[in-house]
Amino acid sequence: MTQTTEQQTLAIPNATASSTARRGALPRVARDLVGHLLLIAGSIAMSIPMLWMLSTSLKRSGQEWVFPPVWIPDPVWWPNYLEAMDALPVPFYVYVVNTLVITFNATLGTVLTSSLAGFAFARLRFPARNFMFLLVISTMMLPGAVTLIPRFLIFRYLGWLDTFLPLIIPYWFGGTAFSIFLLRQFFMSIPRELDEAARMDGASSLQIYWWVILPLAGPALATVTIFQVWDHWNEFMGPLIYINSMEKYTIALALRTFQNIRSQRINYLMAVSMLQVIPVVILFFSAQKYFIRGIQLSGLSGR
Repeated sequence: MTQTTEQQTLAIPNATASSTARRGALPRVARDLVGHLLLIAGSIAMSIPMLWMLSTSLKRSGQEWVFPPVWIPDPVWWPNYLEAMDALPVPFYVYVVNTLVITFNATLGTVLTSSLAGFAFARLRFPARNFMFLLVISTMMLPGAVTLIPRFLIFRYLGWLDTFLPLIIPYWFGGTAFSIFLLRQFFMSIPRELDEAARMDGASSLQIYWWVILPLAGPALATVTIFQVWDHWNEFMGPLIYINSMEKYTIALALRTFQNIRSQRINYLMAVSMLQVIPVVILFFSAQKYFIRGIQLSGLSGR
């Protein structure tokens, strides 16, 4: 009888703990459910413009402004894409090649020089290092309009107008302040013992950068690459200011020209816009894992 009473006494706290755990789990599940529902709703809301663009690009002329909107075209008219490219004043592949040349070279310059600068700020010791880094970061607060006229005058003096050089060369001299900041934060999260071990083997700072740091910085480099490809592929203001010849236009300028020439053919404009957006969307989703990991790990260390 005594043994049975003791077993019942021990079972009461266990049952109470189990009940408390179940009560605590229910609010957690509810919070997760509400959070996921909000994320899904936000994703749908953010996708509506692109879905409308895709839908309009597949509609026949005259169906673009039907109200209420018809989201699924009937019929689905794929020839809009071929007709839209034929309607441009210059073959569409010329705009694509120009955009690829600018995007590839500017992105490569940014990744290379920003990683060098980030490595210096994160791993090397030199006078006024923190002040110089603060100076670099402070340039992020300057609006682009402030430096627009000085840069234009410099490039005109150099004779670079109506060339791709103003859109490429500046990114080979330090990249961007944000890229330097992001890579510097990531490099600081890498243990310094790796540097010390490499120096004991006789490695120089440049060898440590190339053979030790860069192989470990894949997520951060992928993040910078995605940001830069997105910026240069969609850039409108730079090409508008520095490029005058239509055969040197990028896709963004071609869209504006197309809009002026074929202002009544919204389905054509949306078709060309989809051709511009698709490569960047594919790049983002294919490198999404590295992008998220790079953003997360870049804030681990603030030394």
